[in-house]
Amino acid sequence: MSRTLLFEIGVEEIPSAPLYNAVTQLKTRTMAALESARLGYDTVETYGSPRRLALVVTGLAARQDDLSLTVKGPAVKAAFDADGNPTKAAEGFARSRGIAVEDLKRGEIDGGEYVLAHVEETGRAAIEVLPELLATLAGAIDWPKAQRWGSGTTRFIRPVRWLVALLDGDIVPVRFAGLEAGRTTMGHRFLSGPIEIAHASEYLDAMCRGHVLVDAEERAESIRRQIDEAAASLNARAVVPEKTFAEVVNLVEFPTVGIGRFDERFLRVPREIVEEAMESHQRYFPLETADGALLDRFLVVHNGDPARTGAIVTGHERVIRARLADAAFFVEEDLAHPLEEYVRRLDTIVFHEKLGSVGAKVERIEELTRALAEAIDAPADEGAYAVRAAHLAKADLVTHAVIEFTSLQGVMGMRYAQAAGEAEGVAEAIVDHYRPRHAGDELPRSLAGKLVSIADKLDTIVGIFAIGQGPTGSADPYALRRSAIGILTMMVDGGVRFDLDRGIGAALEGYAEALPSLDPNAVGATVKAFFDGRLAVMLKDRGFTYDEVDAVMAVTSADPADTLRRITALAAFRRTEAGADLSVAFRRAANLADPAAGTVTDPLLMGAEEGALDRALVIASERVGALMASRDYDAALAGLADLRAPVDAFFESVLVMDKDEALRRNRLALLNRLGSLFNGFADFGKLAG
Repeated sequence: MSRTLLFEIGVEEIPSAPLYNAVTQLKTRTMAALESARLGYDTVETYGSPRRLALVVTGLAARQDDLSLTVKGPAVKAAFDADGNPTKAAEGFARSRGIAVEDLKRGEIDGGEYVLAHVEETGRAAIEVLPELLATLAGAIDWPKAQRWGSGTTRFIRPVRWLVALLDGDIVPVRFAGLEAGRTTMGHRFLSGPIEIAHASEYLDAMCRGHVLVDAEERAESIRRQIDEAAASLNARAVVPEKTFAEVVNLVEFPTVGIGRFDERFLRVPREIVEEAMESHQRYFPLETADGALLDRFLVVHNGDPARTGAIVTGHERVIRARLADAAFFVEEDLAHPLEEYVRRLDTIVFHEKLGSVGAKVERIEELTRALAEAIDAPADEGAYAVRAAHLAKADLVTHAVIEFTSLQGVMGMRYAQAAGEAEGVAEAIVDHYRPRHAGDELPRSLAGKLVSIADKLDTIVGIFAIGQGPTGSADPYALRRSAIGILTMMVDGGVRFDLDRGIGAALEGYAEALPSLDPNAVGATVKAFFDGRLAVMLKDRGFTYDEVDAVMAVTSADPADTLRRITALAAFRRTEAGADLSVAFRRAANLADPAAGTVTDPLLMGAEEGALDRALVIASERVGALMASRDYDAALAGLADLRAPVDAFFESVLVMDKDEALRRNRLALLNRLGSLFNGFADFGKLAG
């Protein structure tokens, strides 16, 4: 006979993000615990709301499965001494299995003789197993910043206020956090009170009666529906960032959406700061017209009595009025001063105690941006925009608005640049230079933005490595791996092609004054190896095999875009019949190649097949060289594969390791020329198979 289990932990308000994680943890840990306890079940569902974490198991077996198994112990020679008496090893093994030493058996396993313990255990009733199992589950949840509450030793994210544990209609006597489980839960904090649950299967219905939507998906559906209805009533649409929405779902137990209003004068404040004040600070949702203009309305999701929505919204309007008044004041104060004044103030902000101020960093970024623009022969306007943007890129860090709304760095810099009359290309590059912020993020929209972004990130990477604080293992406090991937992505996918070695060198030159003892060669090599590691990861993530990555990067990695084009051509070509010919031709030559023999050959020492290969190499060298220069790598590989026939003919008729030293060296030099031609594309010796 199967039964239904309910276990609810009632707590003070749990933060949103940890609650999502705890619900997932509880489900996976429960399934593992039931399996380990030999308790079969049909389904496991977990639920969470700000004041509770709950588990419902359906089809739970009434008893554990009986246990019958034979366990291998130590070898017989270790379990018994010469006189046949059991050793401590045998006694310990028997004790661990709950049987007497004399009940141990002997048996042969994989050619060796071992002692065996045959264990028979009758399954216990589920009601006997569950108290310890559930208490263990509750204590095993991994919370961020869990604390010890009261005088007990239990650690939990918030104080535990009640426990409910029912197996069908029977109370399971679980003890946790100084409490013993019963059948009484608590409904909504304002709309309900204590609720008696008669049977575990009634949990969701009981919660509904208590004005609690305990299922997060149900709460989310309710909130989305109400948001859509409220927006439609104003012929508007809601701005609903997924991150804010997900947080709101776990801030309420019985959601109600209300429409609030703020003073229209705040619409003159940059939209981003209005939205930030609403979303991140208050978890409100702005409203906009069909053409995208911000309205003086907002939506608030509250957890109070729906009948009092009007009064609740009025309270929220007072809150947002104060927040927006502050924001408007900050913007007004910031605009009262020229951007150059904020640039000068950056000298008072520490970038890193060993690397100087943010002002010094801006000077380095400006020079590095100029060098990068010249290196790629950027159009004059883009280069000028980039250098000017680099000069102003960090100015907003010392403005009132960004000090209060830190996530708007770059955004406010763009708005203040626009207000100051800077070119749109400059303003756009200021906000874009922080991109890409993470994997999958958009790249800067303009070349100017990409140049400033690369310069900023490269300066940080080089500086941190120069003081010996680069990433170690999983520790990357300055997010240098993310920055390197961002730079490489802009070089590979964003069209910003420059020599990475020279770029690193230029960045190191910027630290000559701040770090007089800097060894640019050593640090440069370390930084380049770091970039190579990130590039290898990027290429493997795009589906290329480890040997293809190793082969191409052994020849080229300073130009990541070129590396990608080569490896793309190689990956496709090696899977063709011509690719097989290419591999065979290279390996036959590589097996005998001897660098000591050089590459200078004497035609007078060549026979017919040697001469044929020599002429084929001359033709291939010119053809492949031209194709490589034009980056037509597919055709270049085809040209290399065409050498298969003369190479085969050479090996079939020529003894390379001739006793005559002159002939031997000439033939080895010919093979070295062949290998050199191949290695101009990639190190084919690193390709497997």
